[in-house]
Amino acid sequence: MRKQMFLLLSFTLVCMFFTAAPAAASILVKEGSHGEAVRHVQELLIEQGFLEGEADGACGPQTVAAIEKFQESRGLTVDGVCGDGTYYYLSGGQTYESAEEPEAEAGAGEAEGAETQSAEAESDGSIPQGWAMYVSATGYSAYDPGNSRHTASGTLVRHGVIAVDPDVIPLGTKVFIPGYGRAVAEDIGGDIKGHRIDVAFDSREEALMFGRRDLEIIIIE
Repeated sequence: MRKQMFLLLSFTLVCMFFTAAPAAASILVKEGSHGEAVRHVQELLIEQGFLEGEADGACGPQTVAAIEKFQESRGLTVDGVCGDGTYYYLSGGQTYESAEEPEAEAGAGEAEGAETQSAEAESDGSIPQGWAMYVSATGYSAYDPGNSRHTASGTLVRHGVIAVDPDVIPLGTKVFIPGYGRAVAEDIGGDIKGHRIDVAFDSREEALMFGRRDLEIIIIE
């Protein structure tokens, strides 16, 4: 009876942990999309001279063409889709989550906001150049059950490392992940096939909080 109660309590705590974990913020604006995310992207495109007219919250051919013009101007993959990577360039180095925070909360601490922005941007304030790739990403760490502390390249599993399918992203490739930073492809995995990556963290807790999400990364070199 005690064993059953212990198992029930453990299961409840695990469920509470995953329920409390924040959902991944992501943006995906493509032809046929509607809503505030589309309106926000349109406003940015209008401000930068890539789109004429008003932001109506509907992604039609004109919005797609404007996204393509912006992507071409920044050397990104031209597909007319604004995902996390394209949005990062369009917004000047922000993630969609930070851009959507209420002004009152964002202005509560200017120092805190500056710290967050500096953590996401490069040390000189620039945004890395490259081309965008959509991937399914999962957080992992050296402390996950069954994981080794070393990557397939012989380095330590740590923040700044990703595991990849070498046929899609060769080992040694440098990437930029909005909200995470720069990383290098140093690891592989039996279940990592196609456009799927594992993103390394320094602790199991961080990896669990990251969870699994679809996002757009920037291939730097």
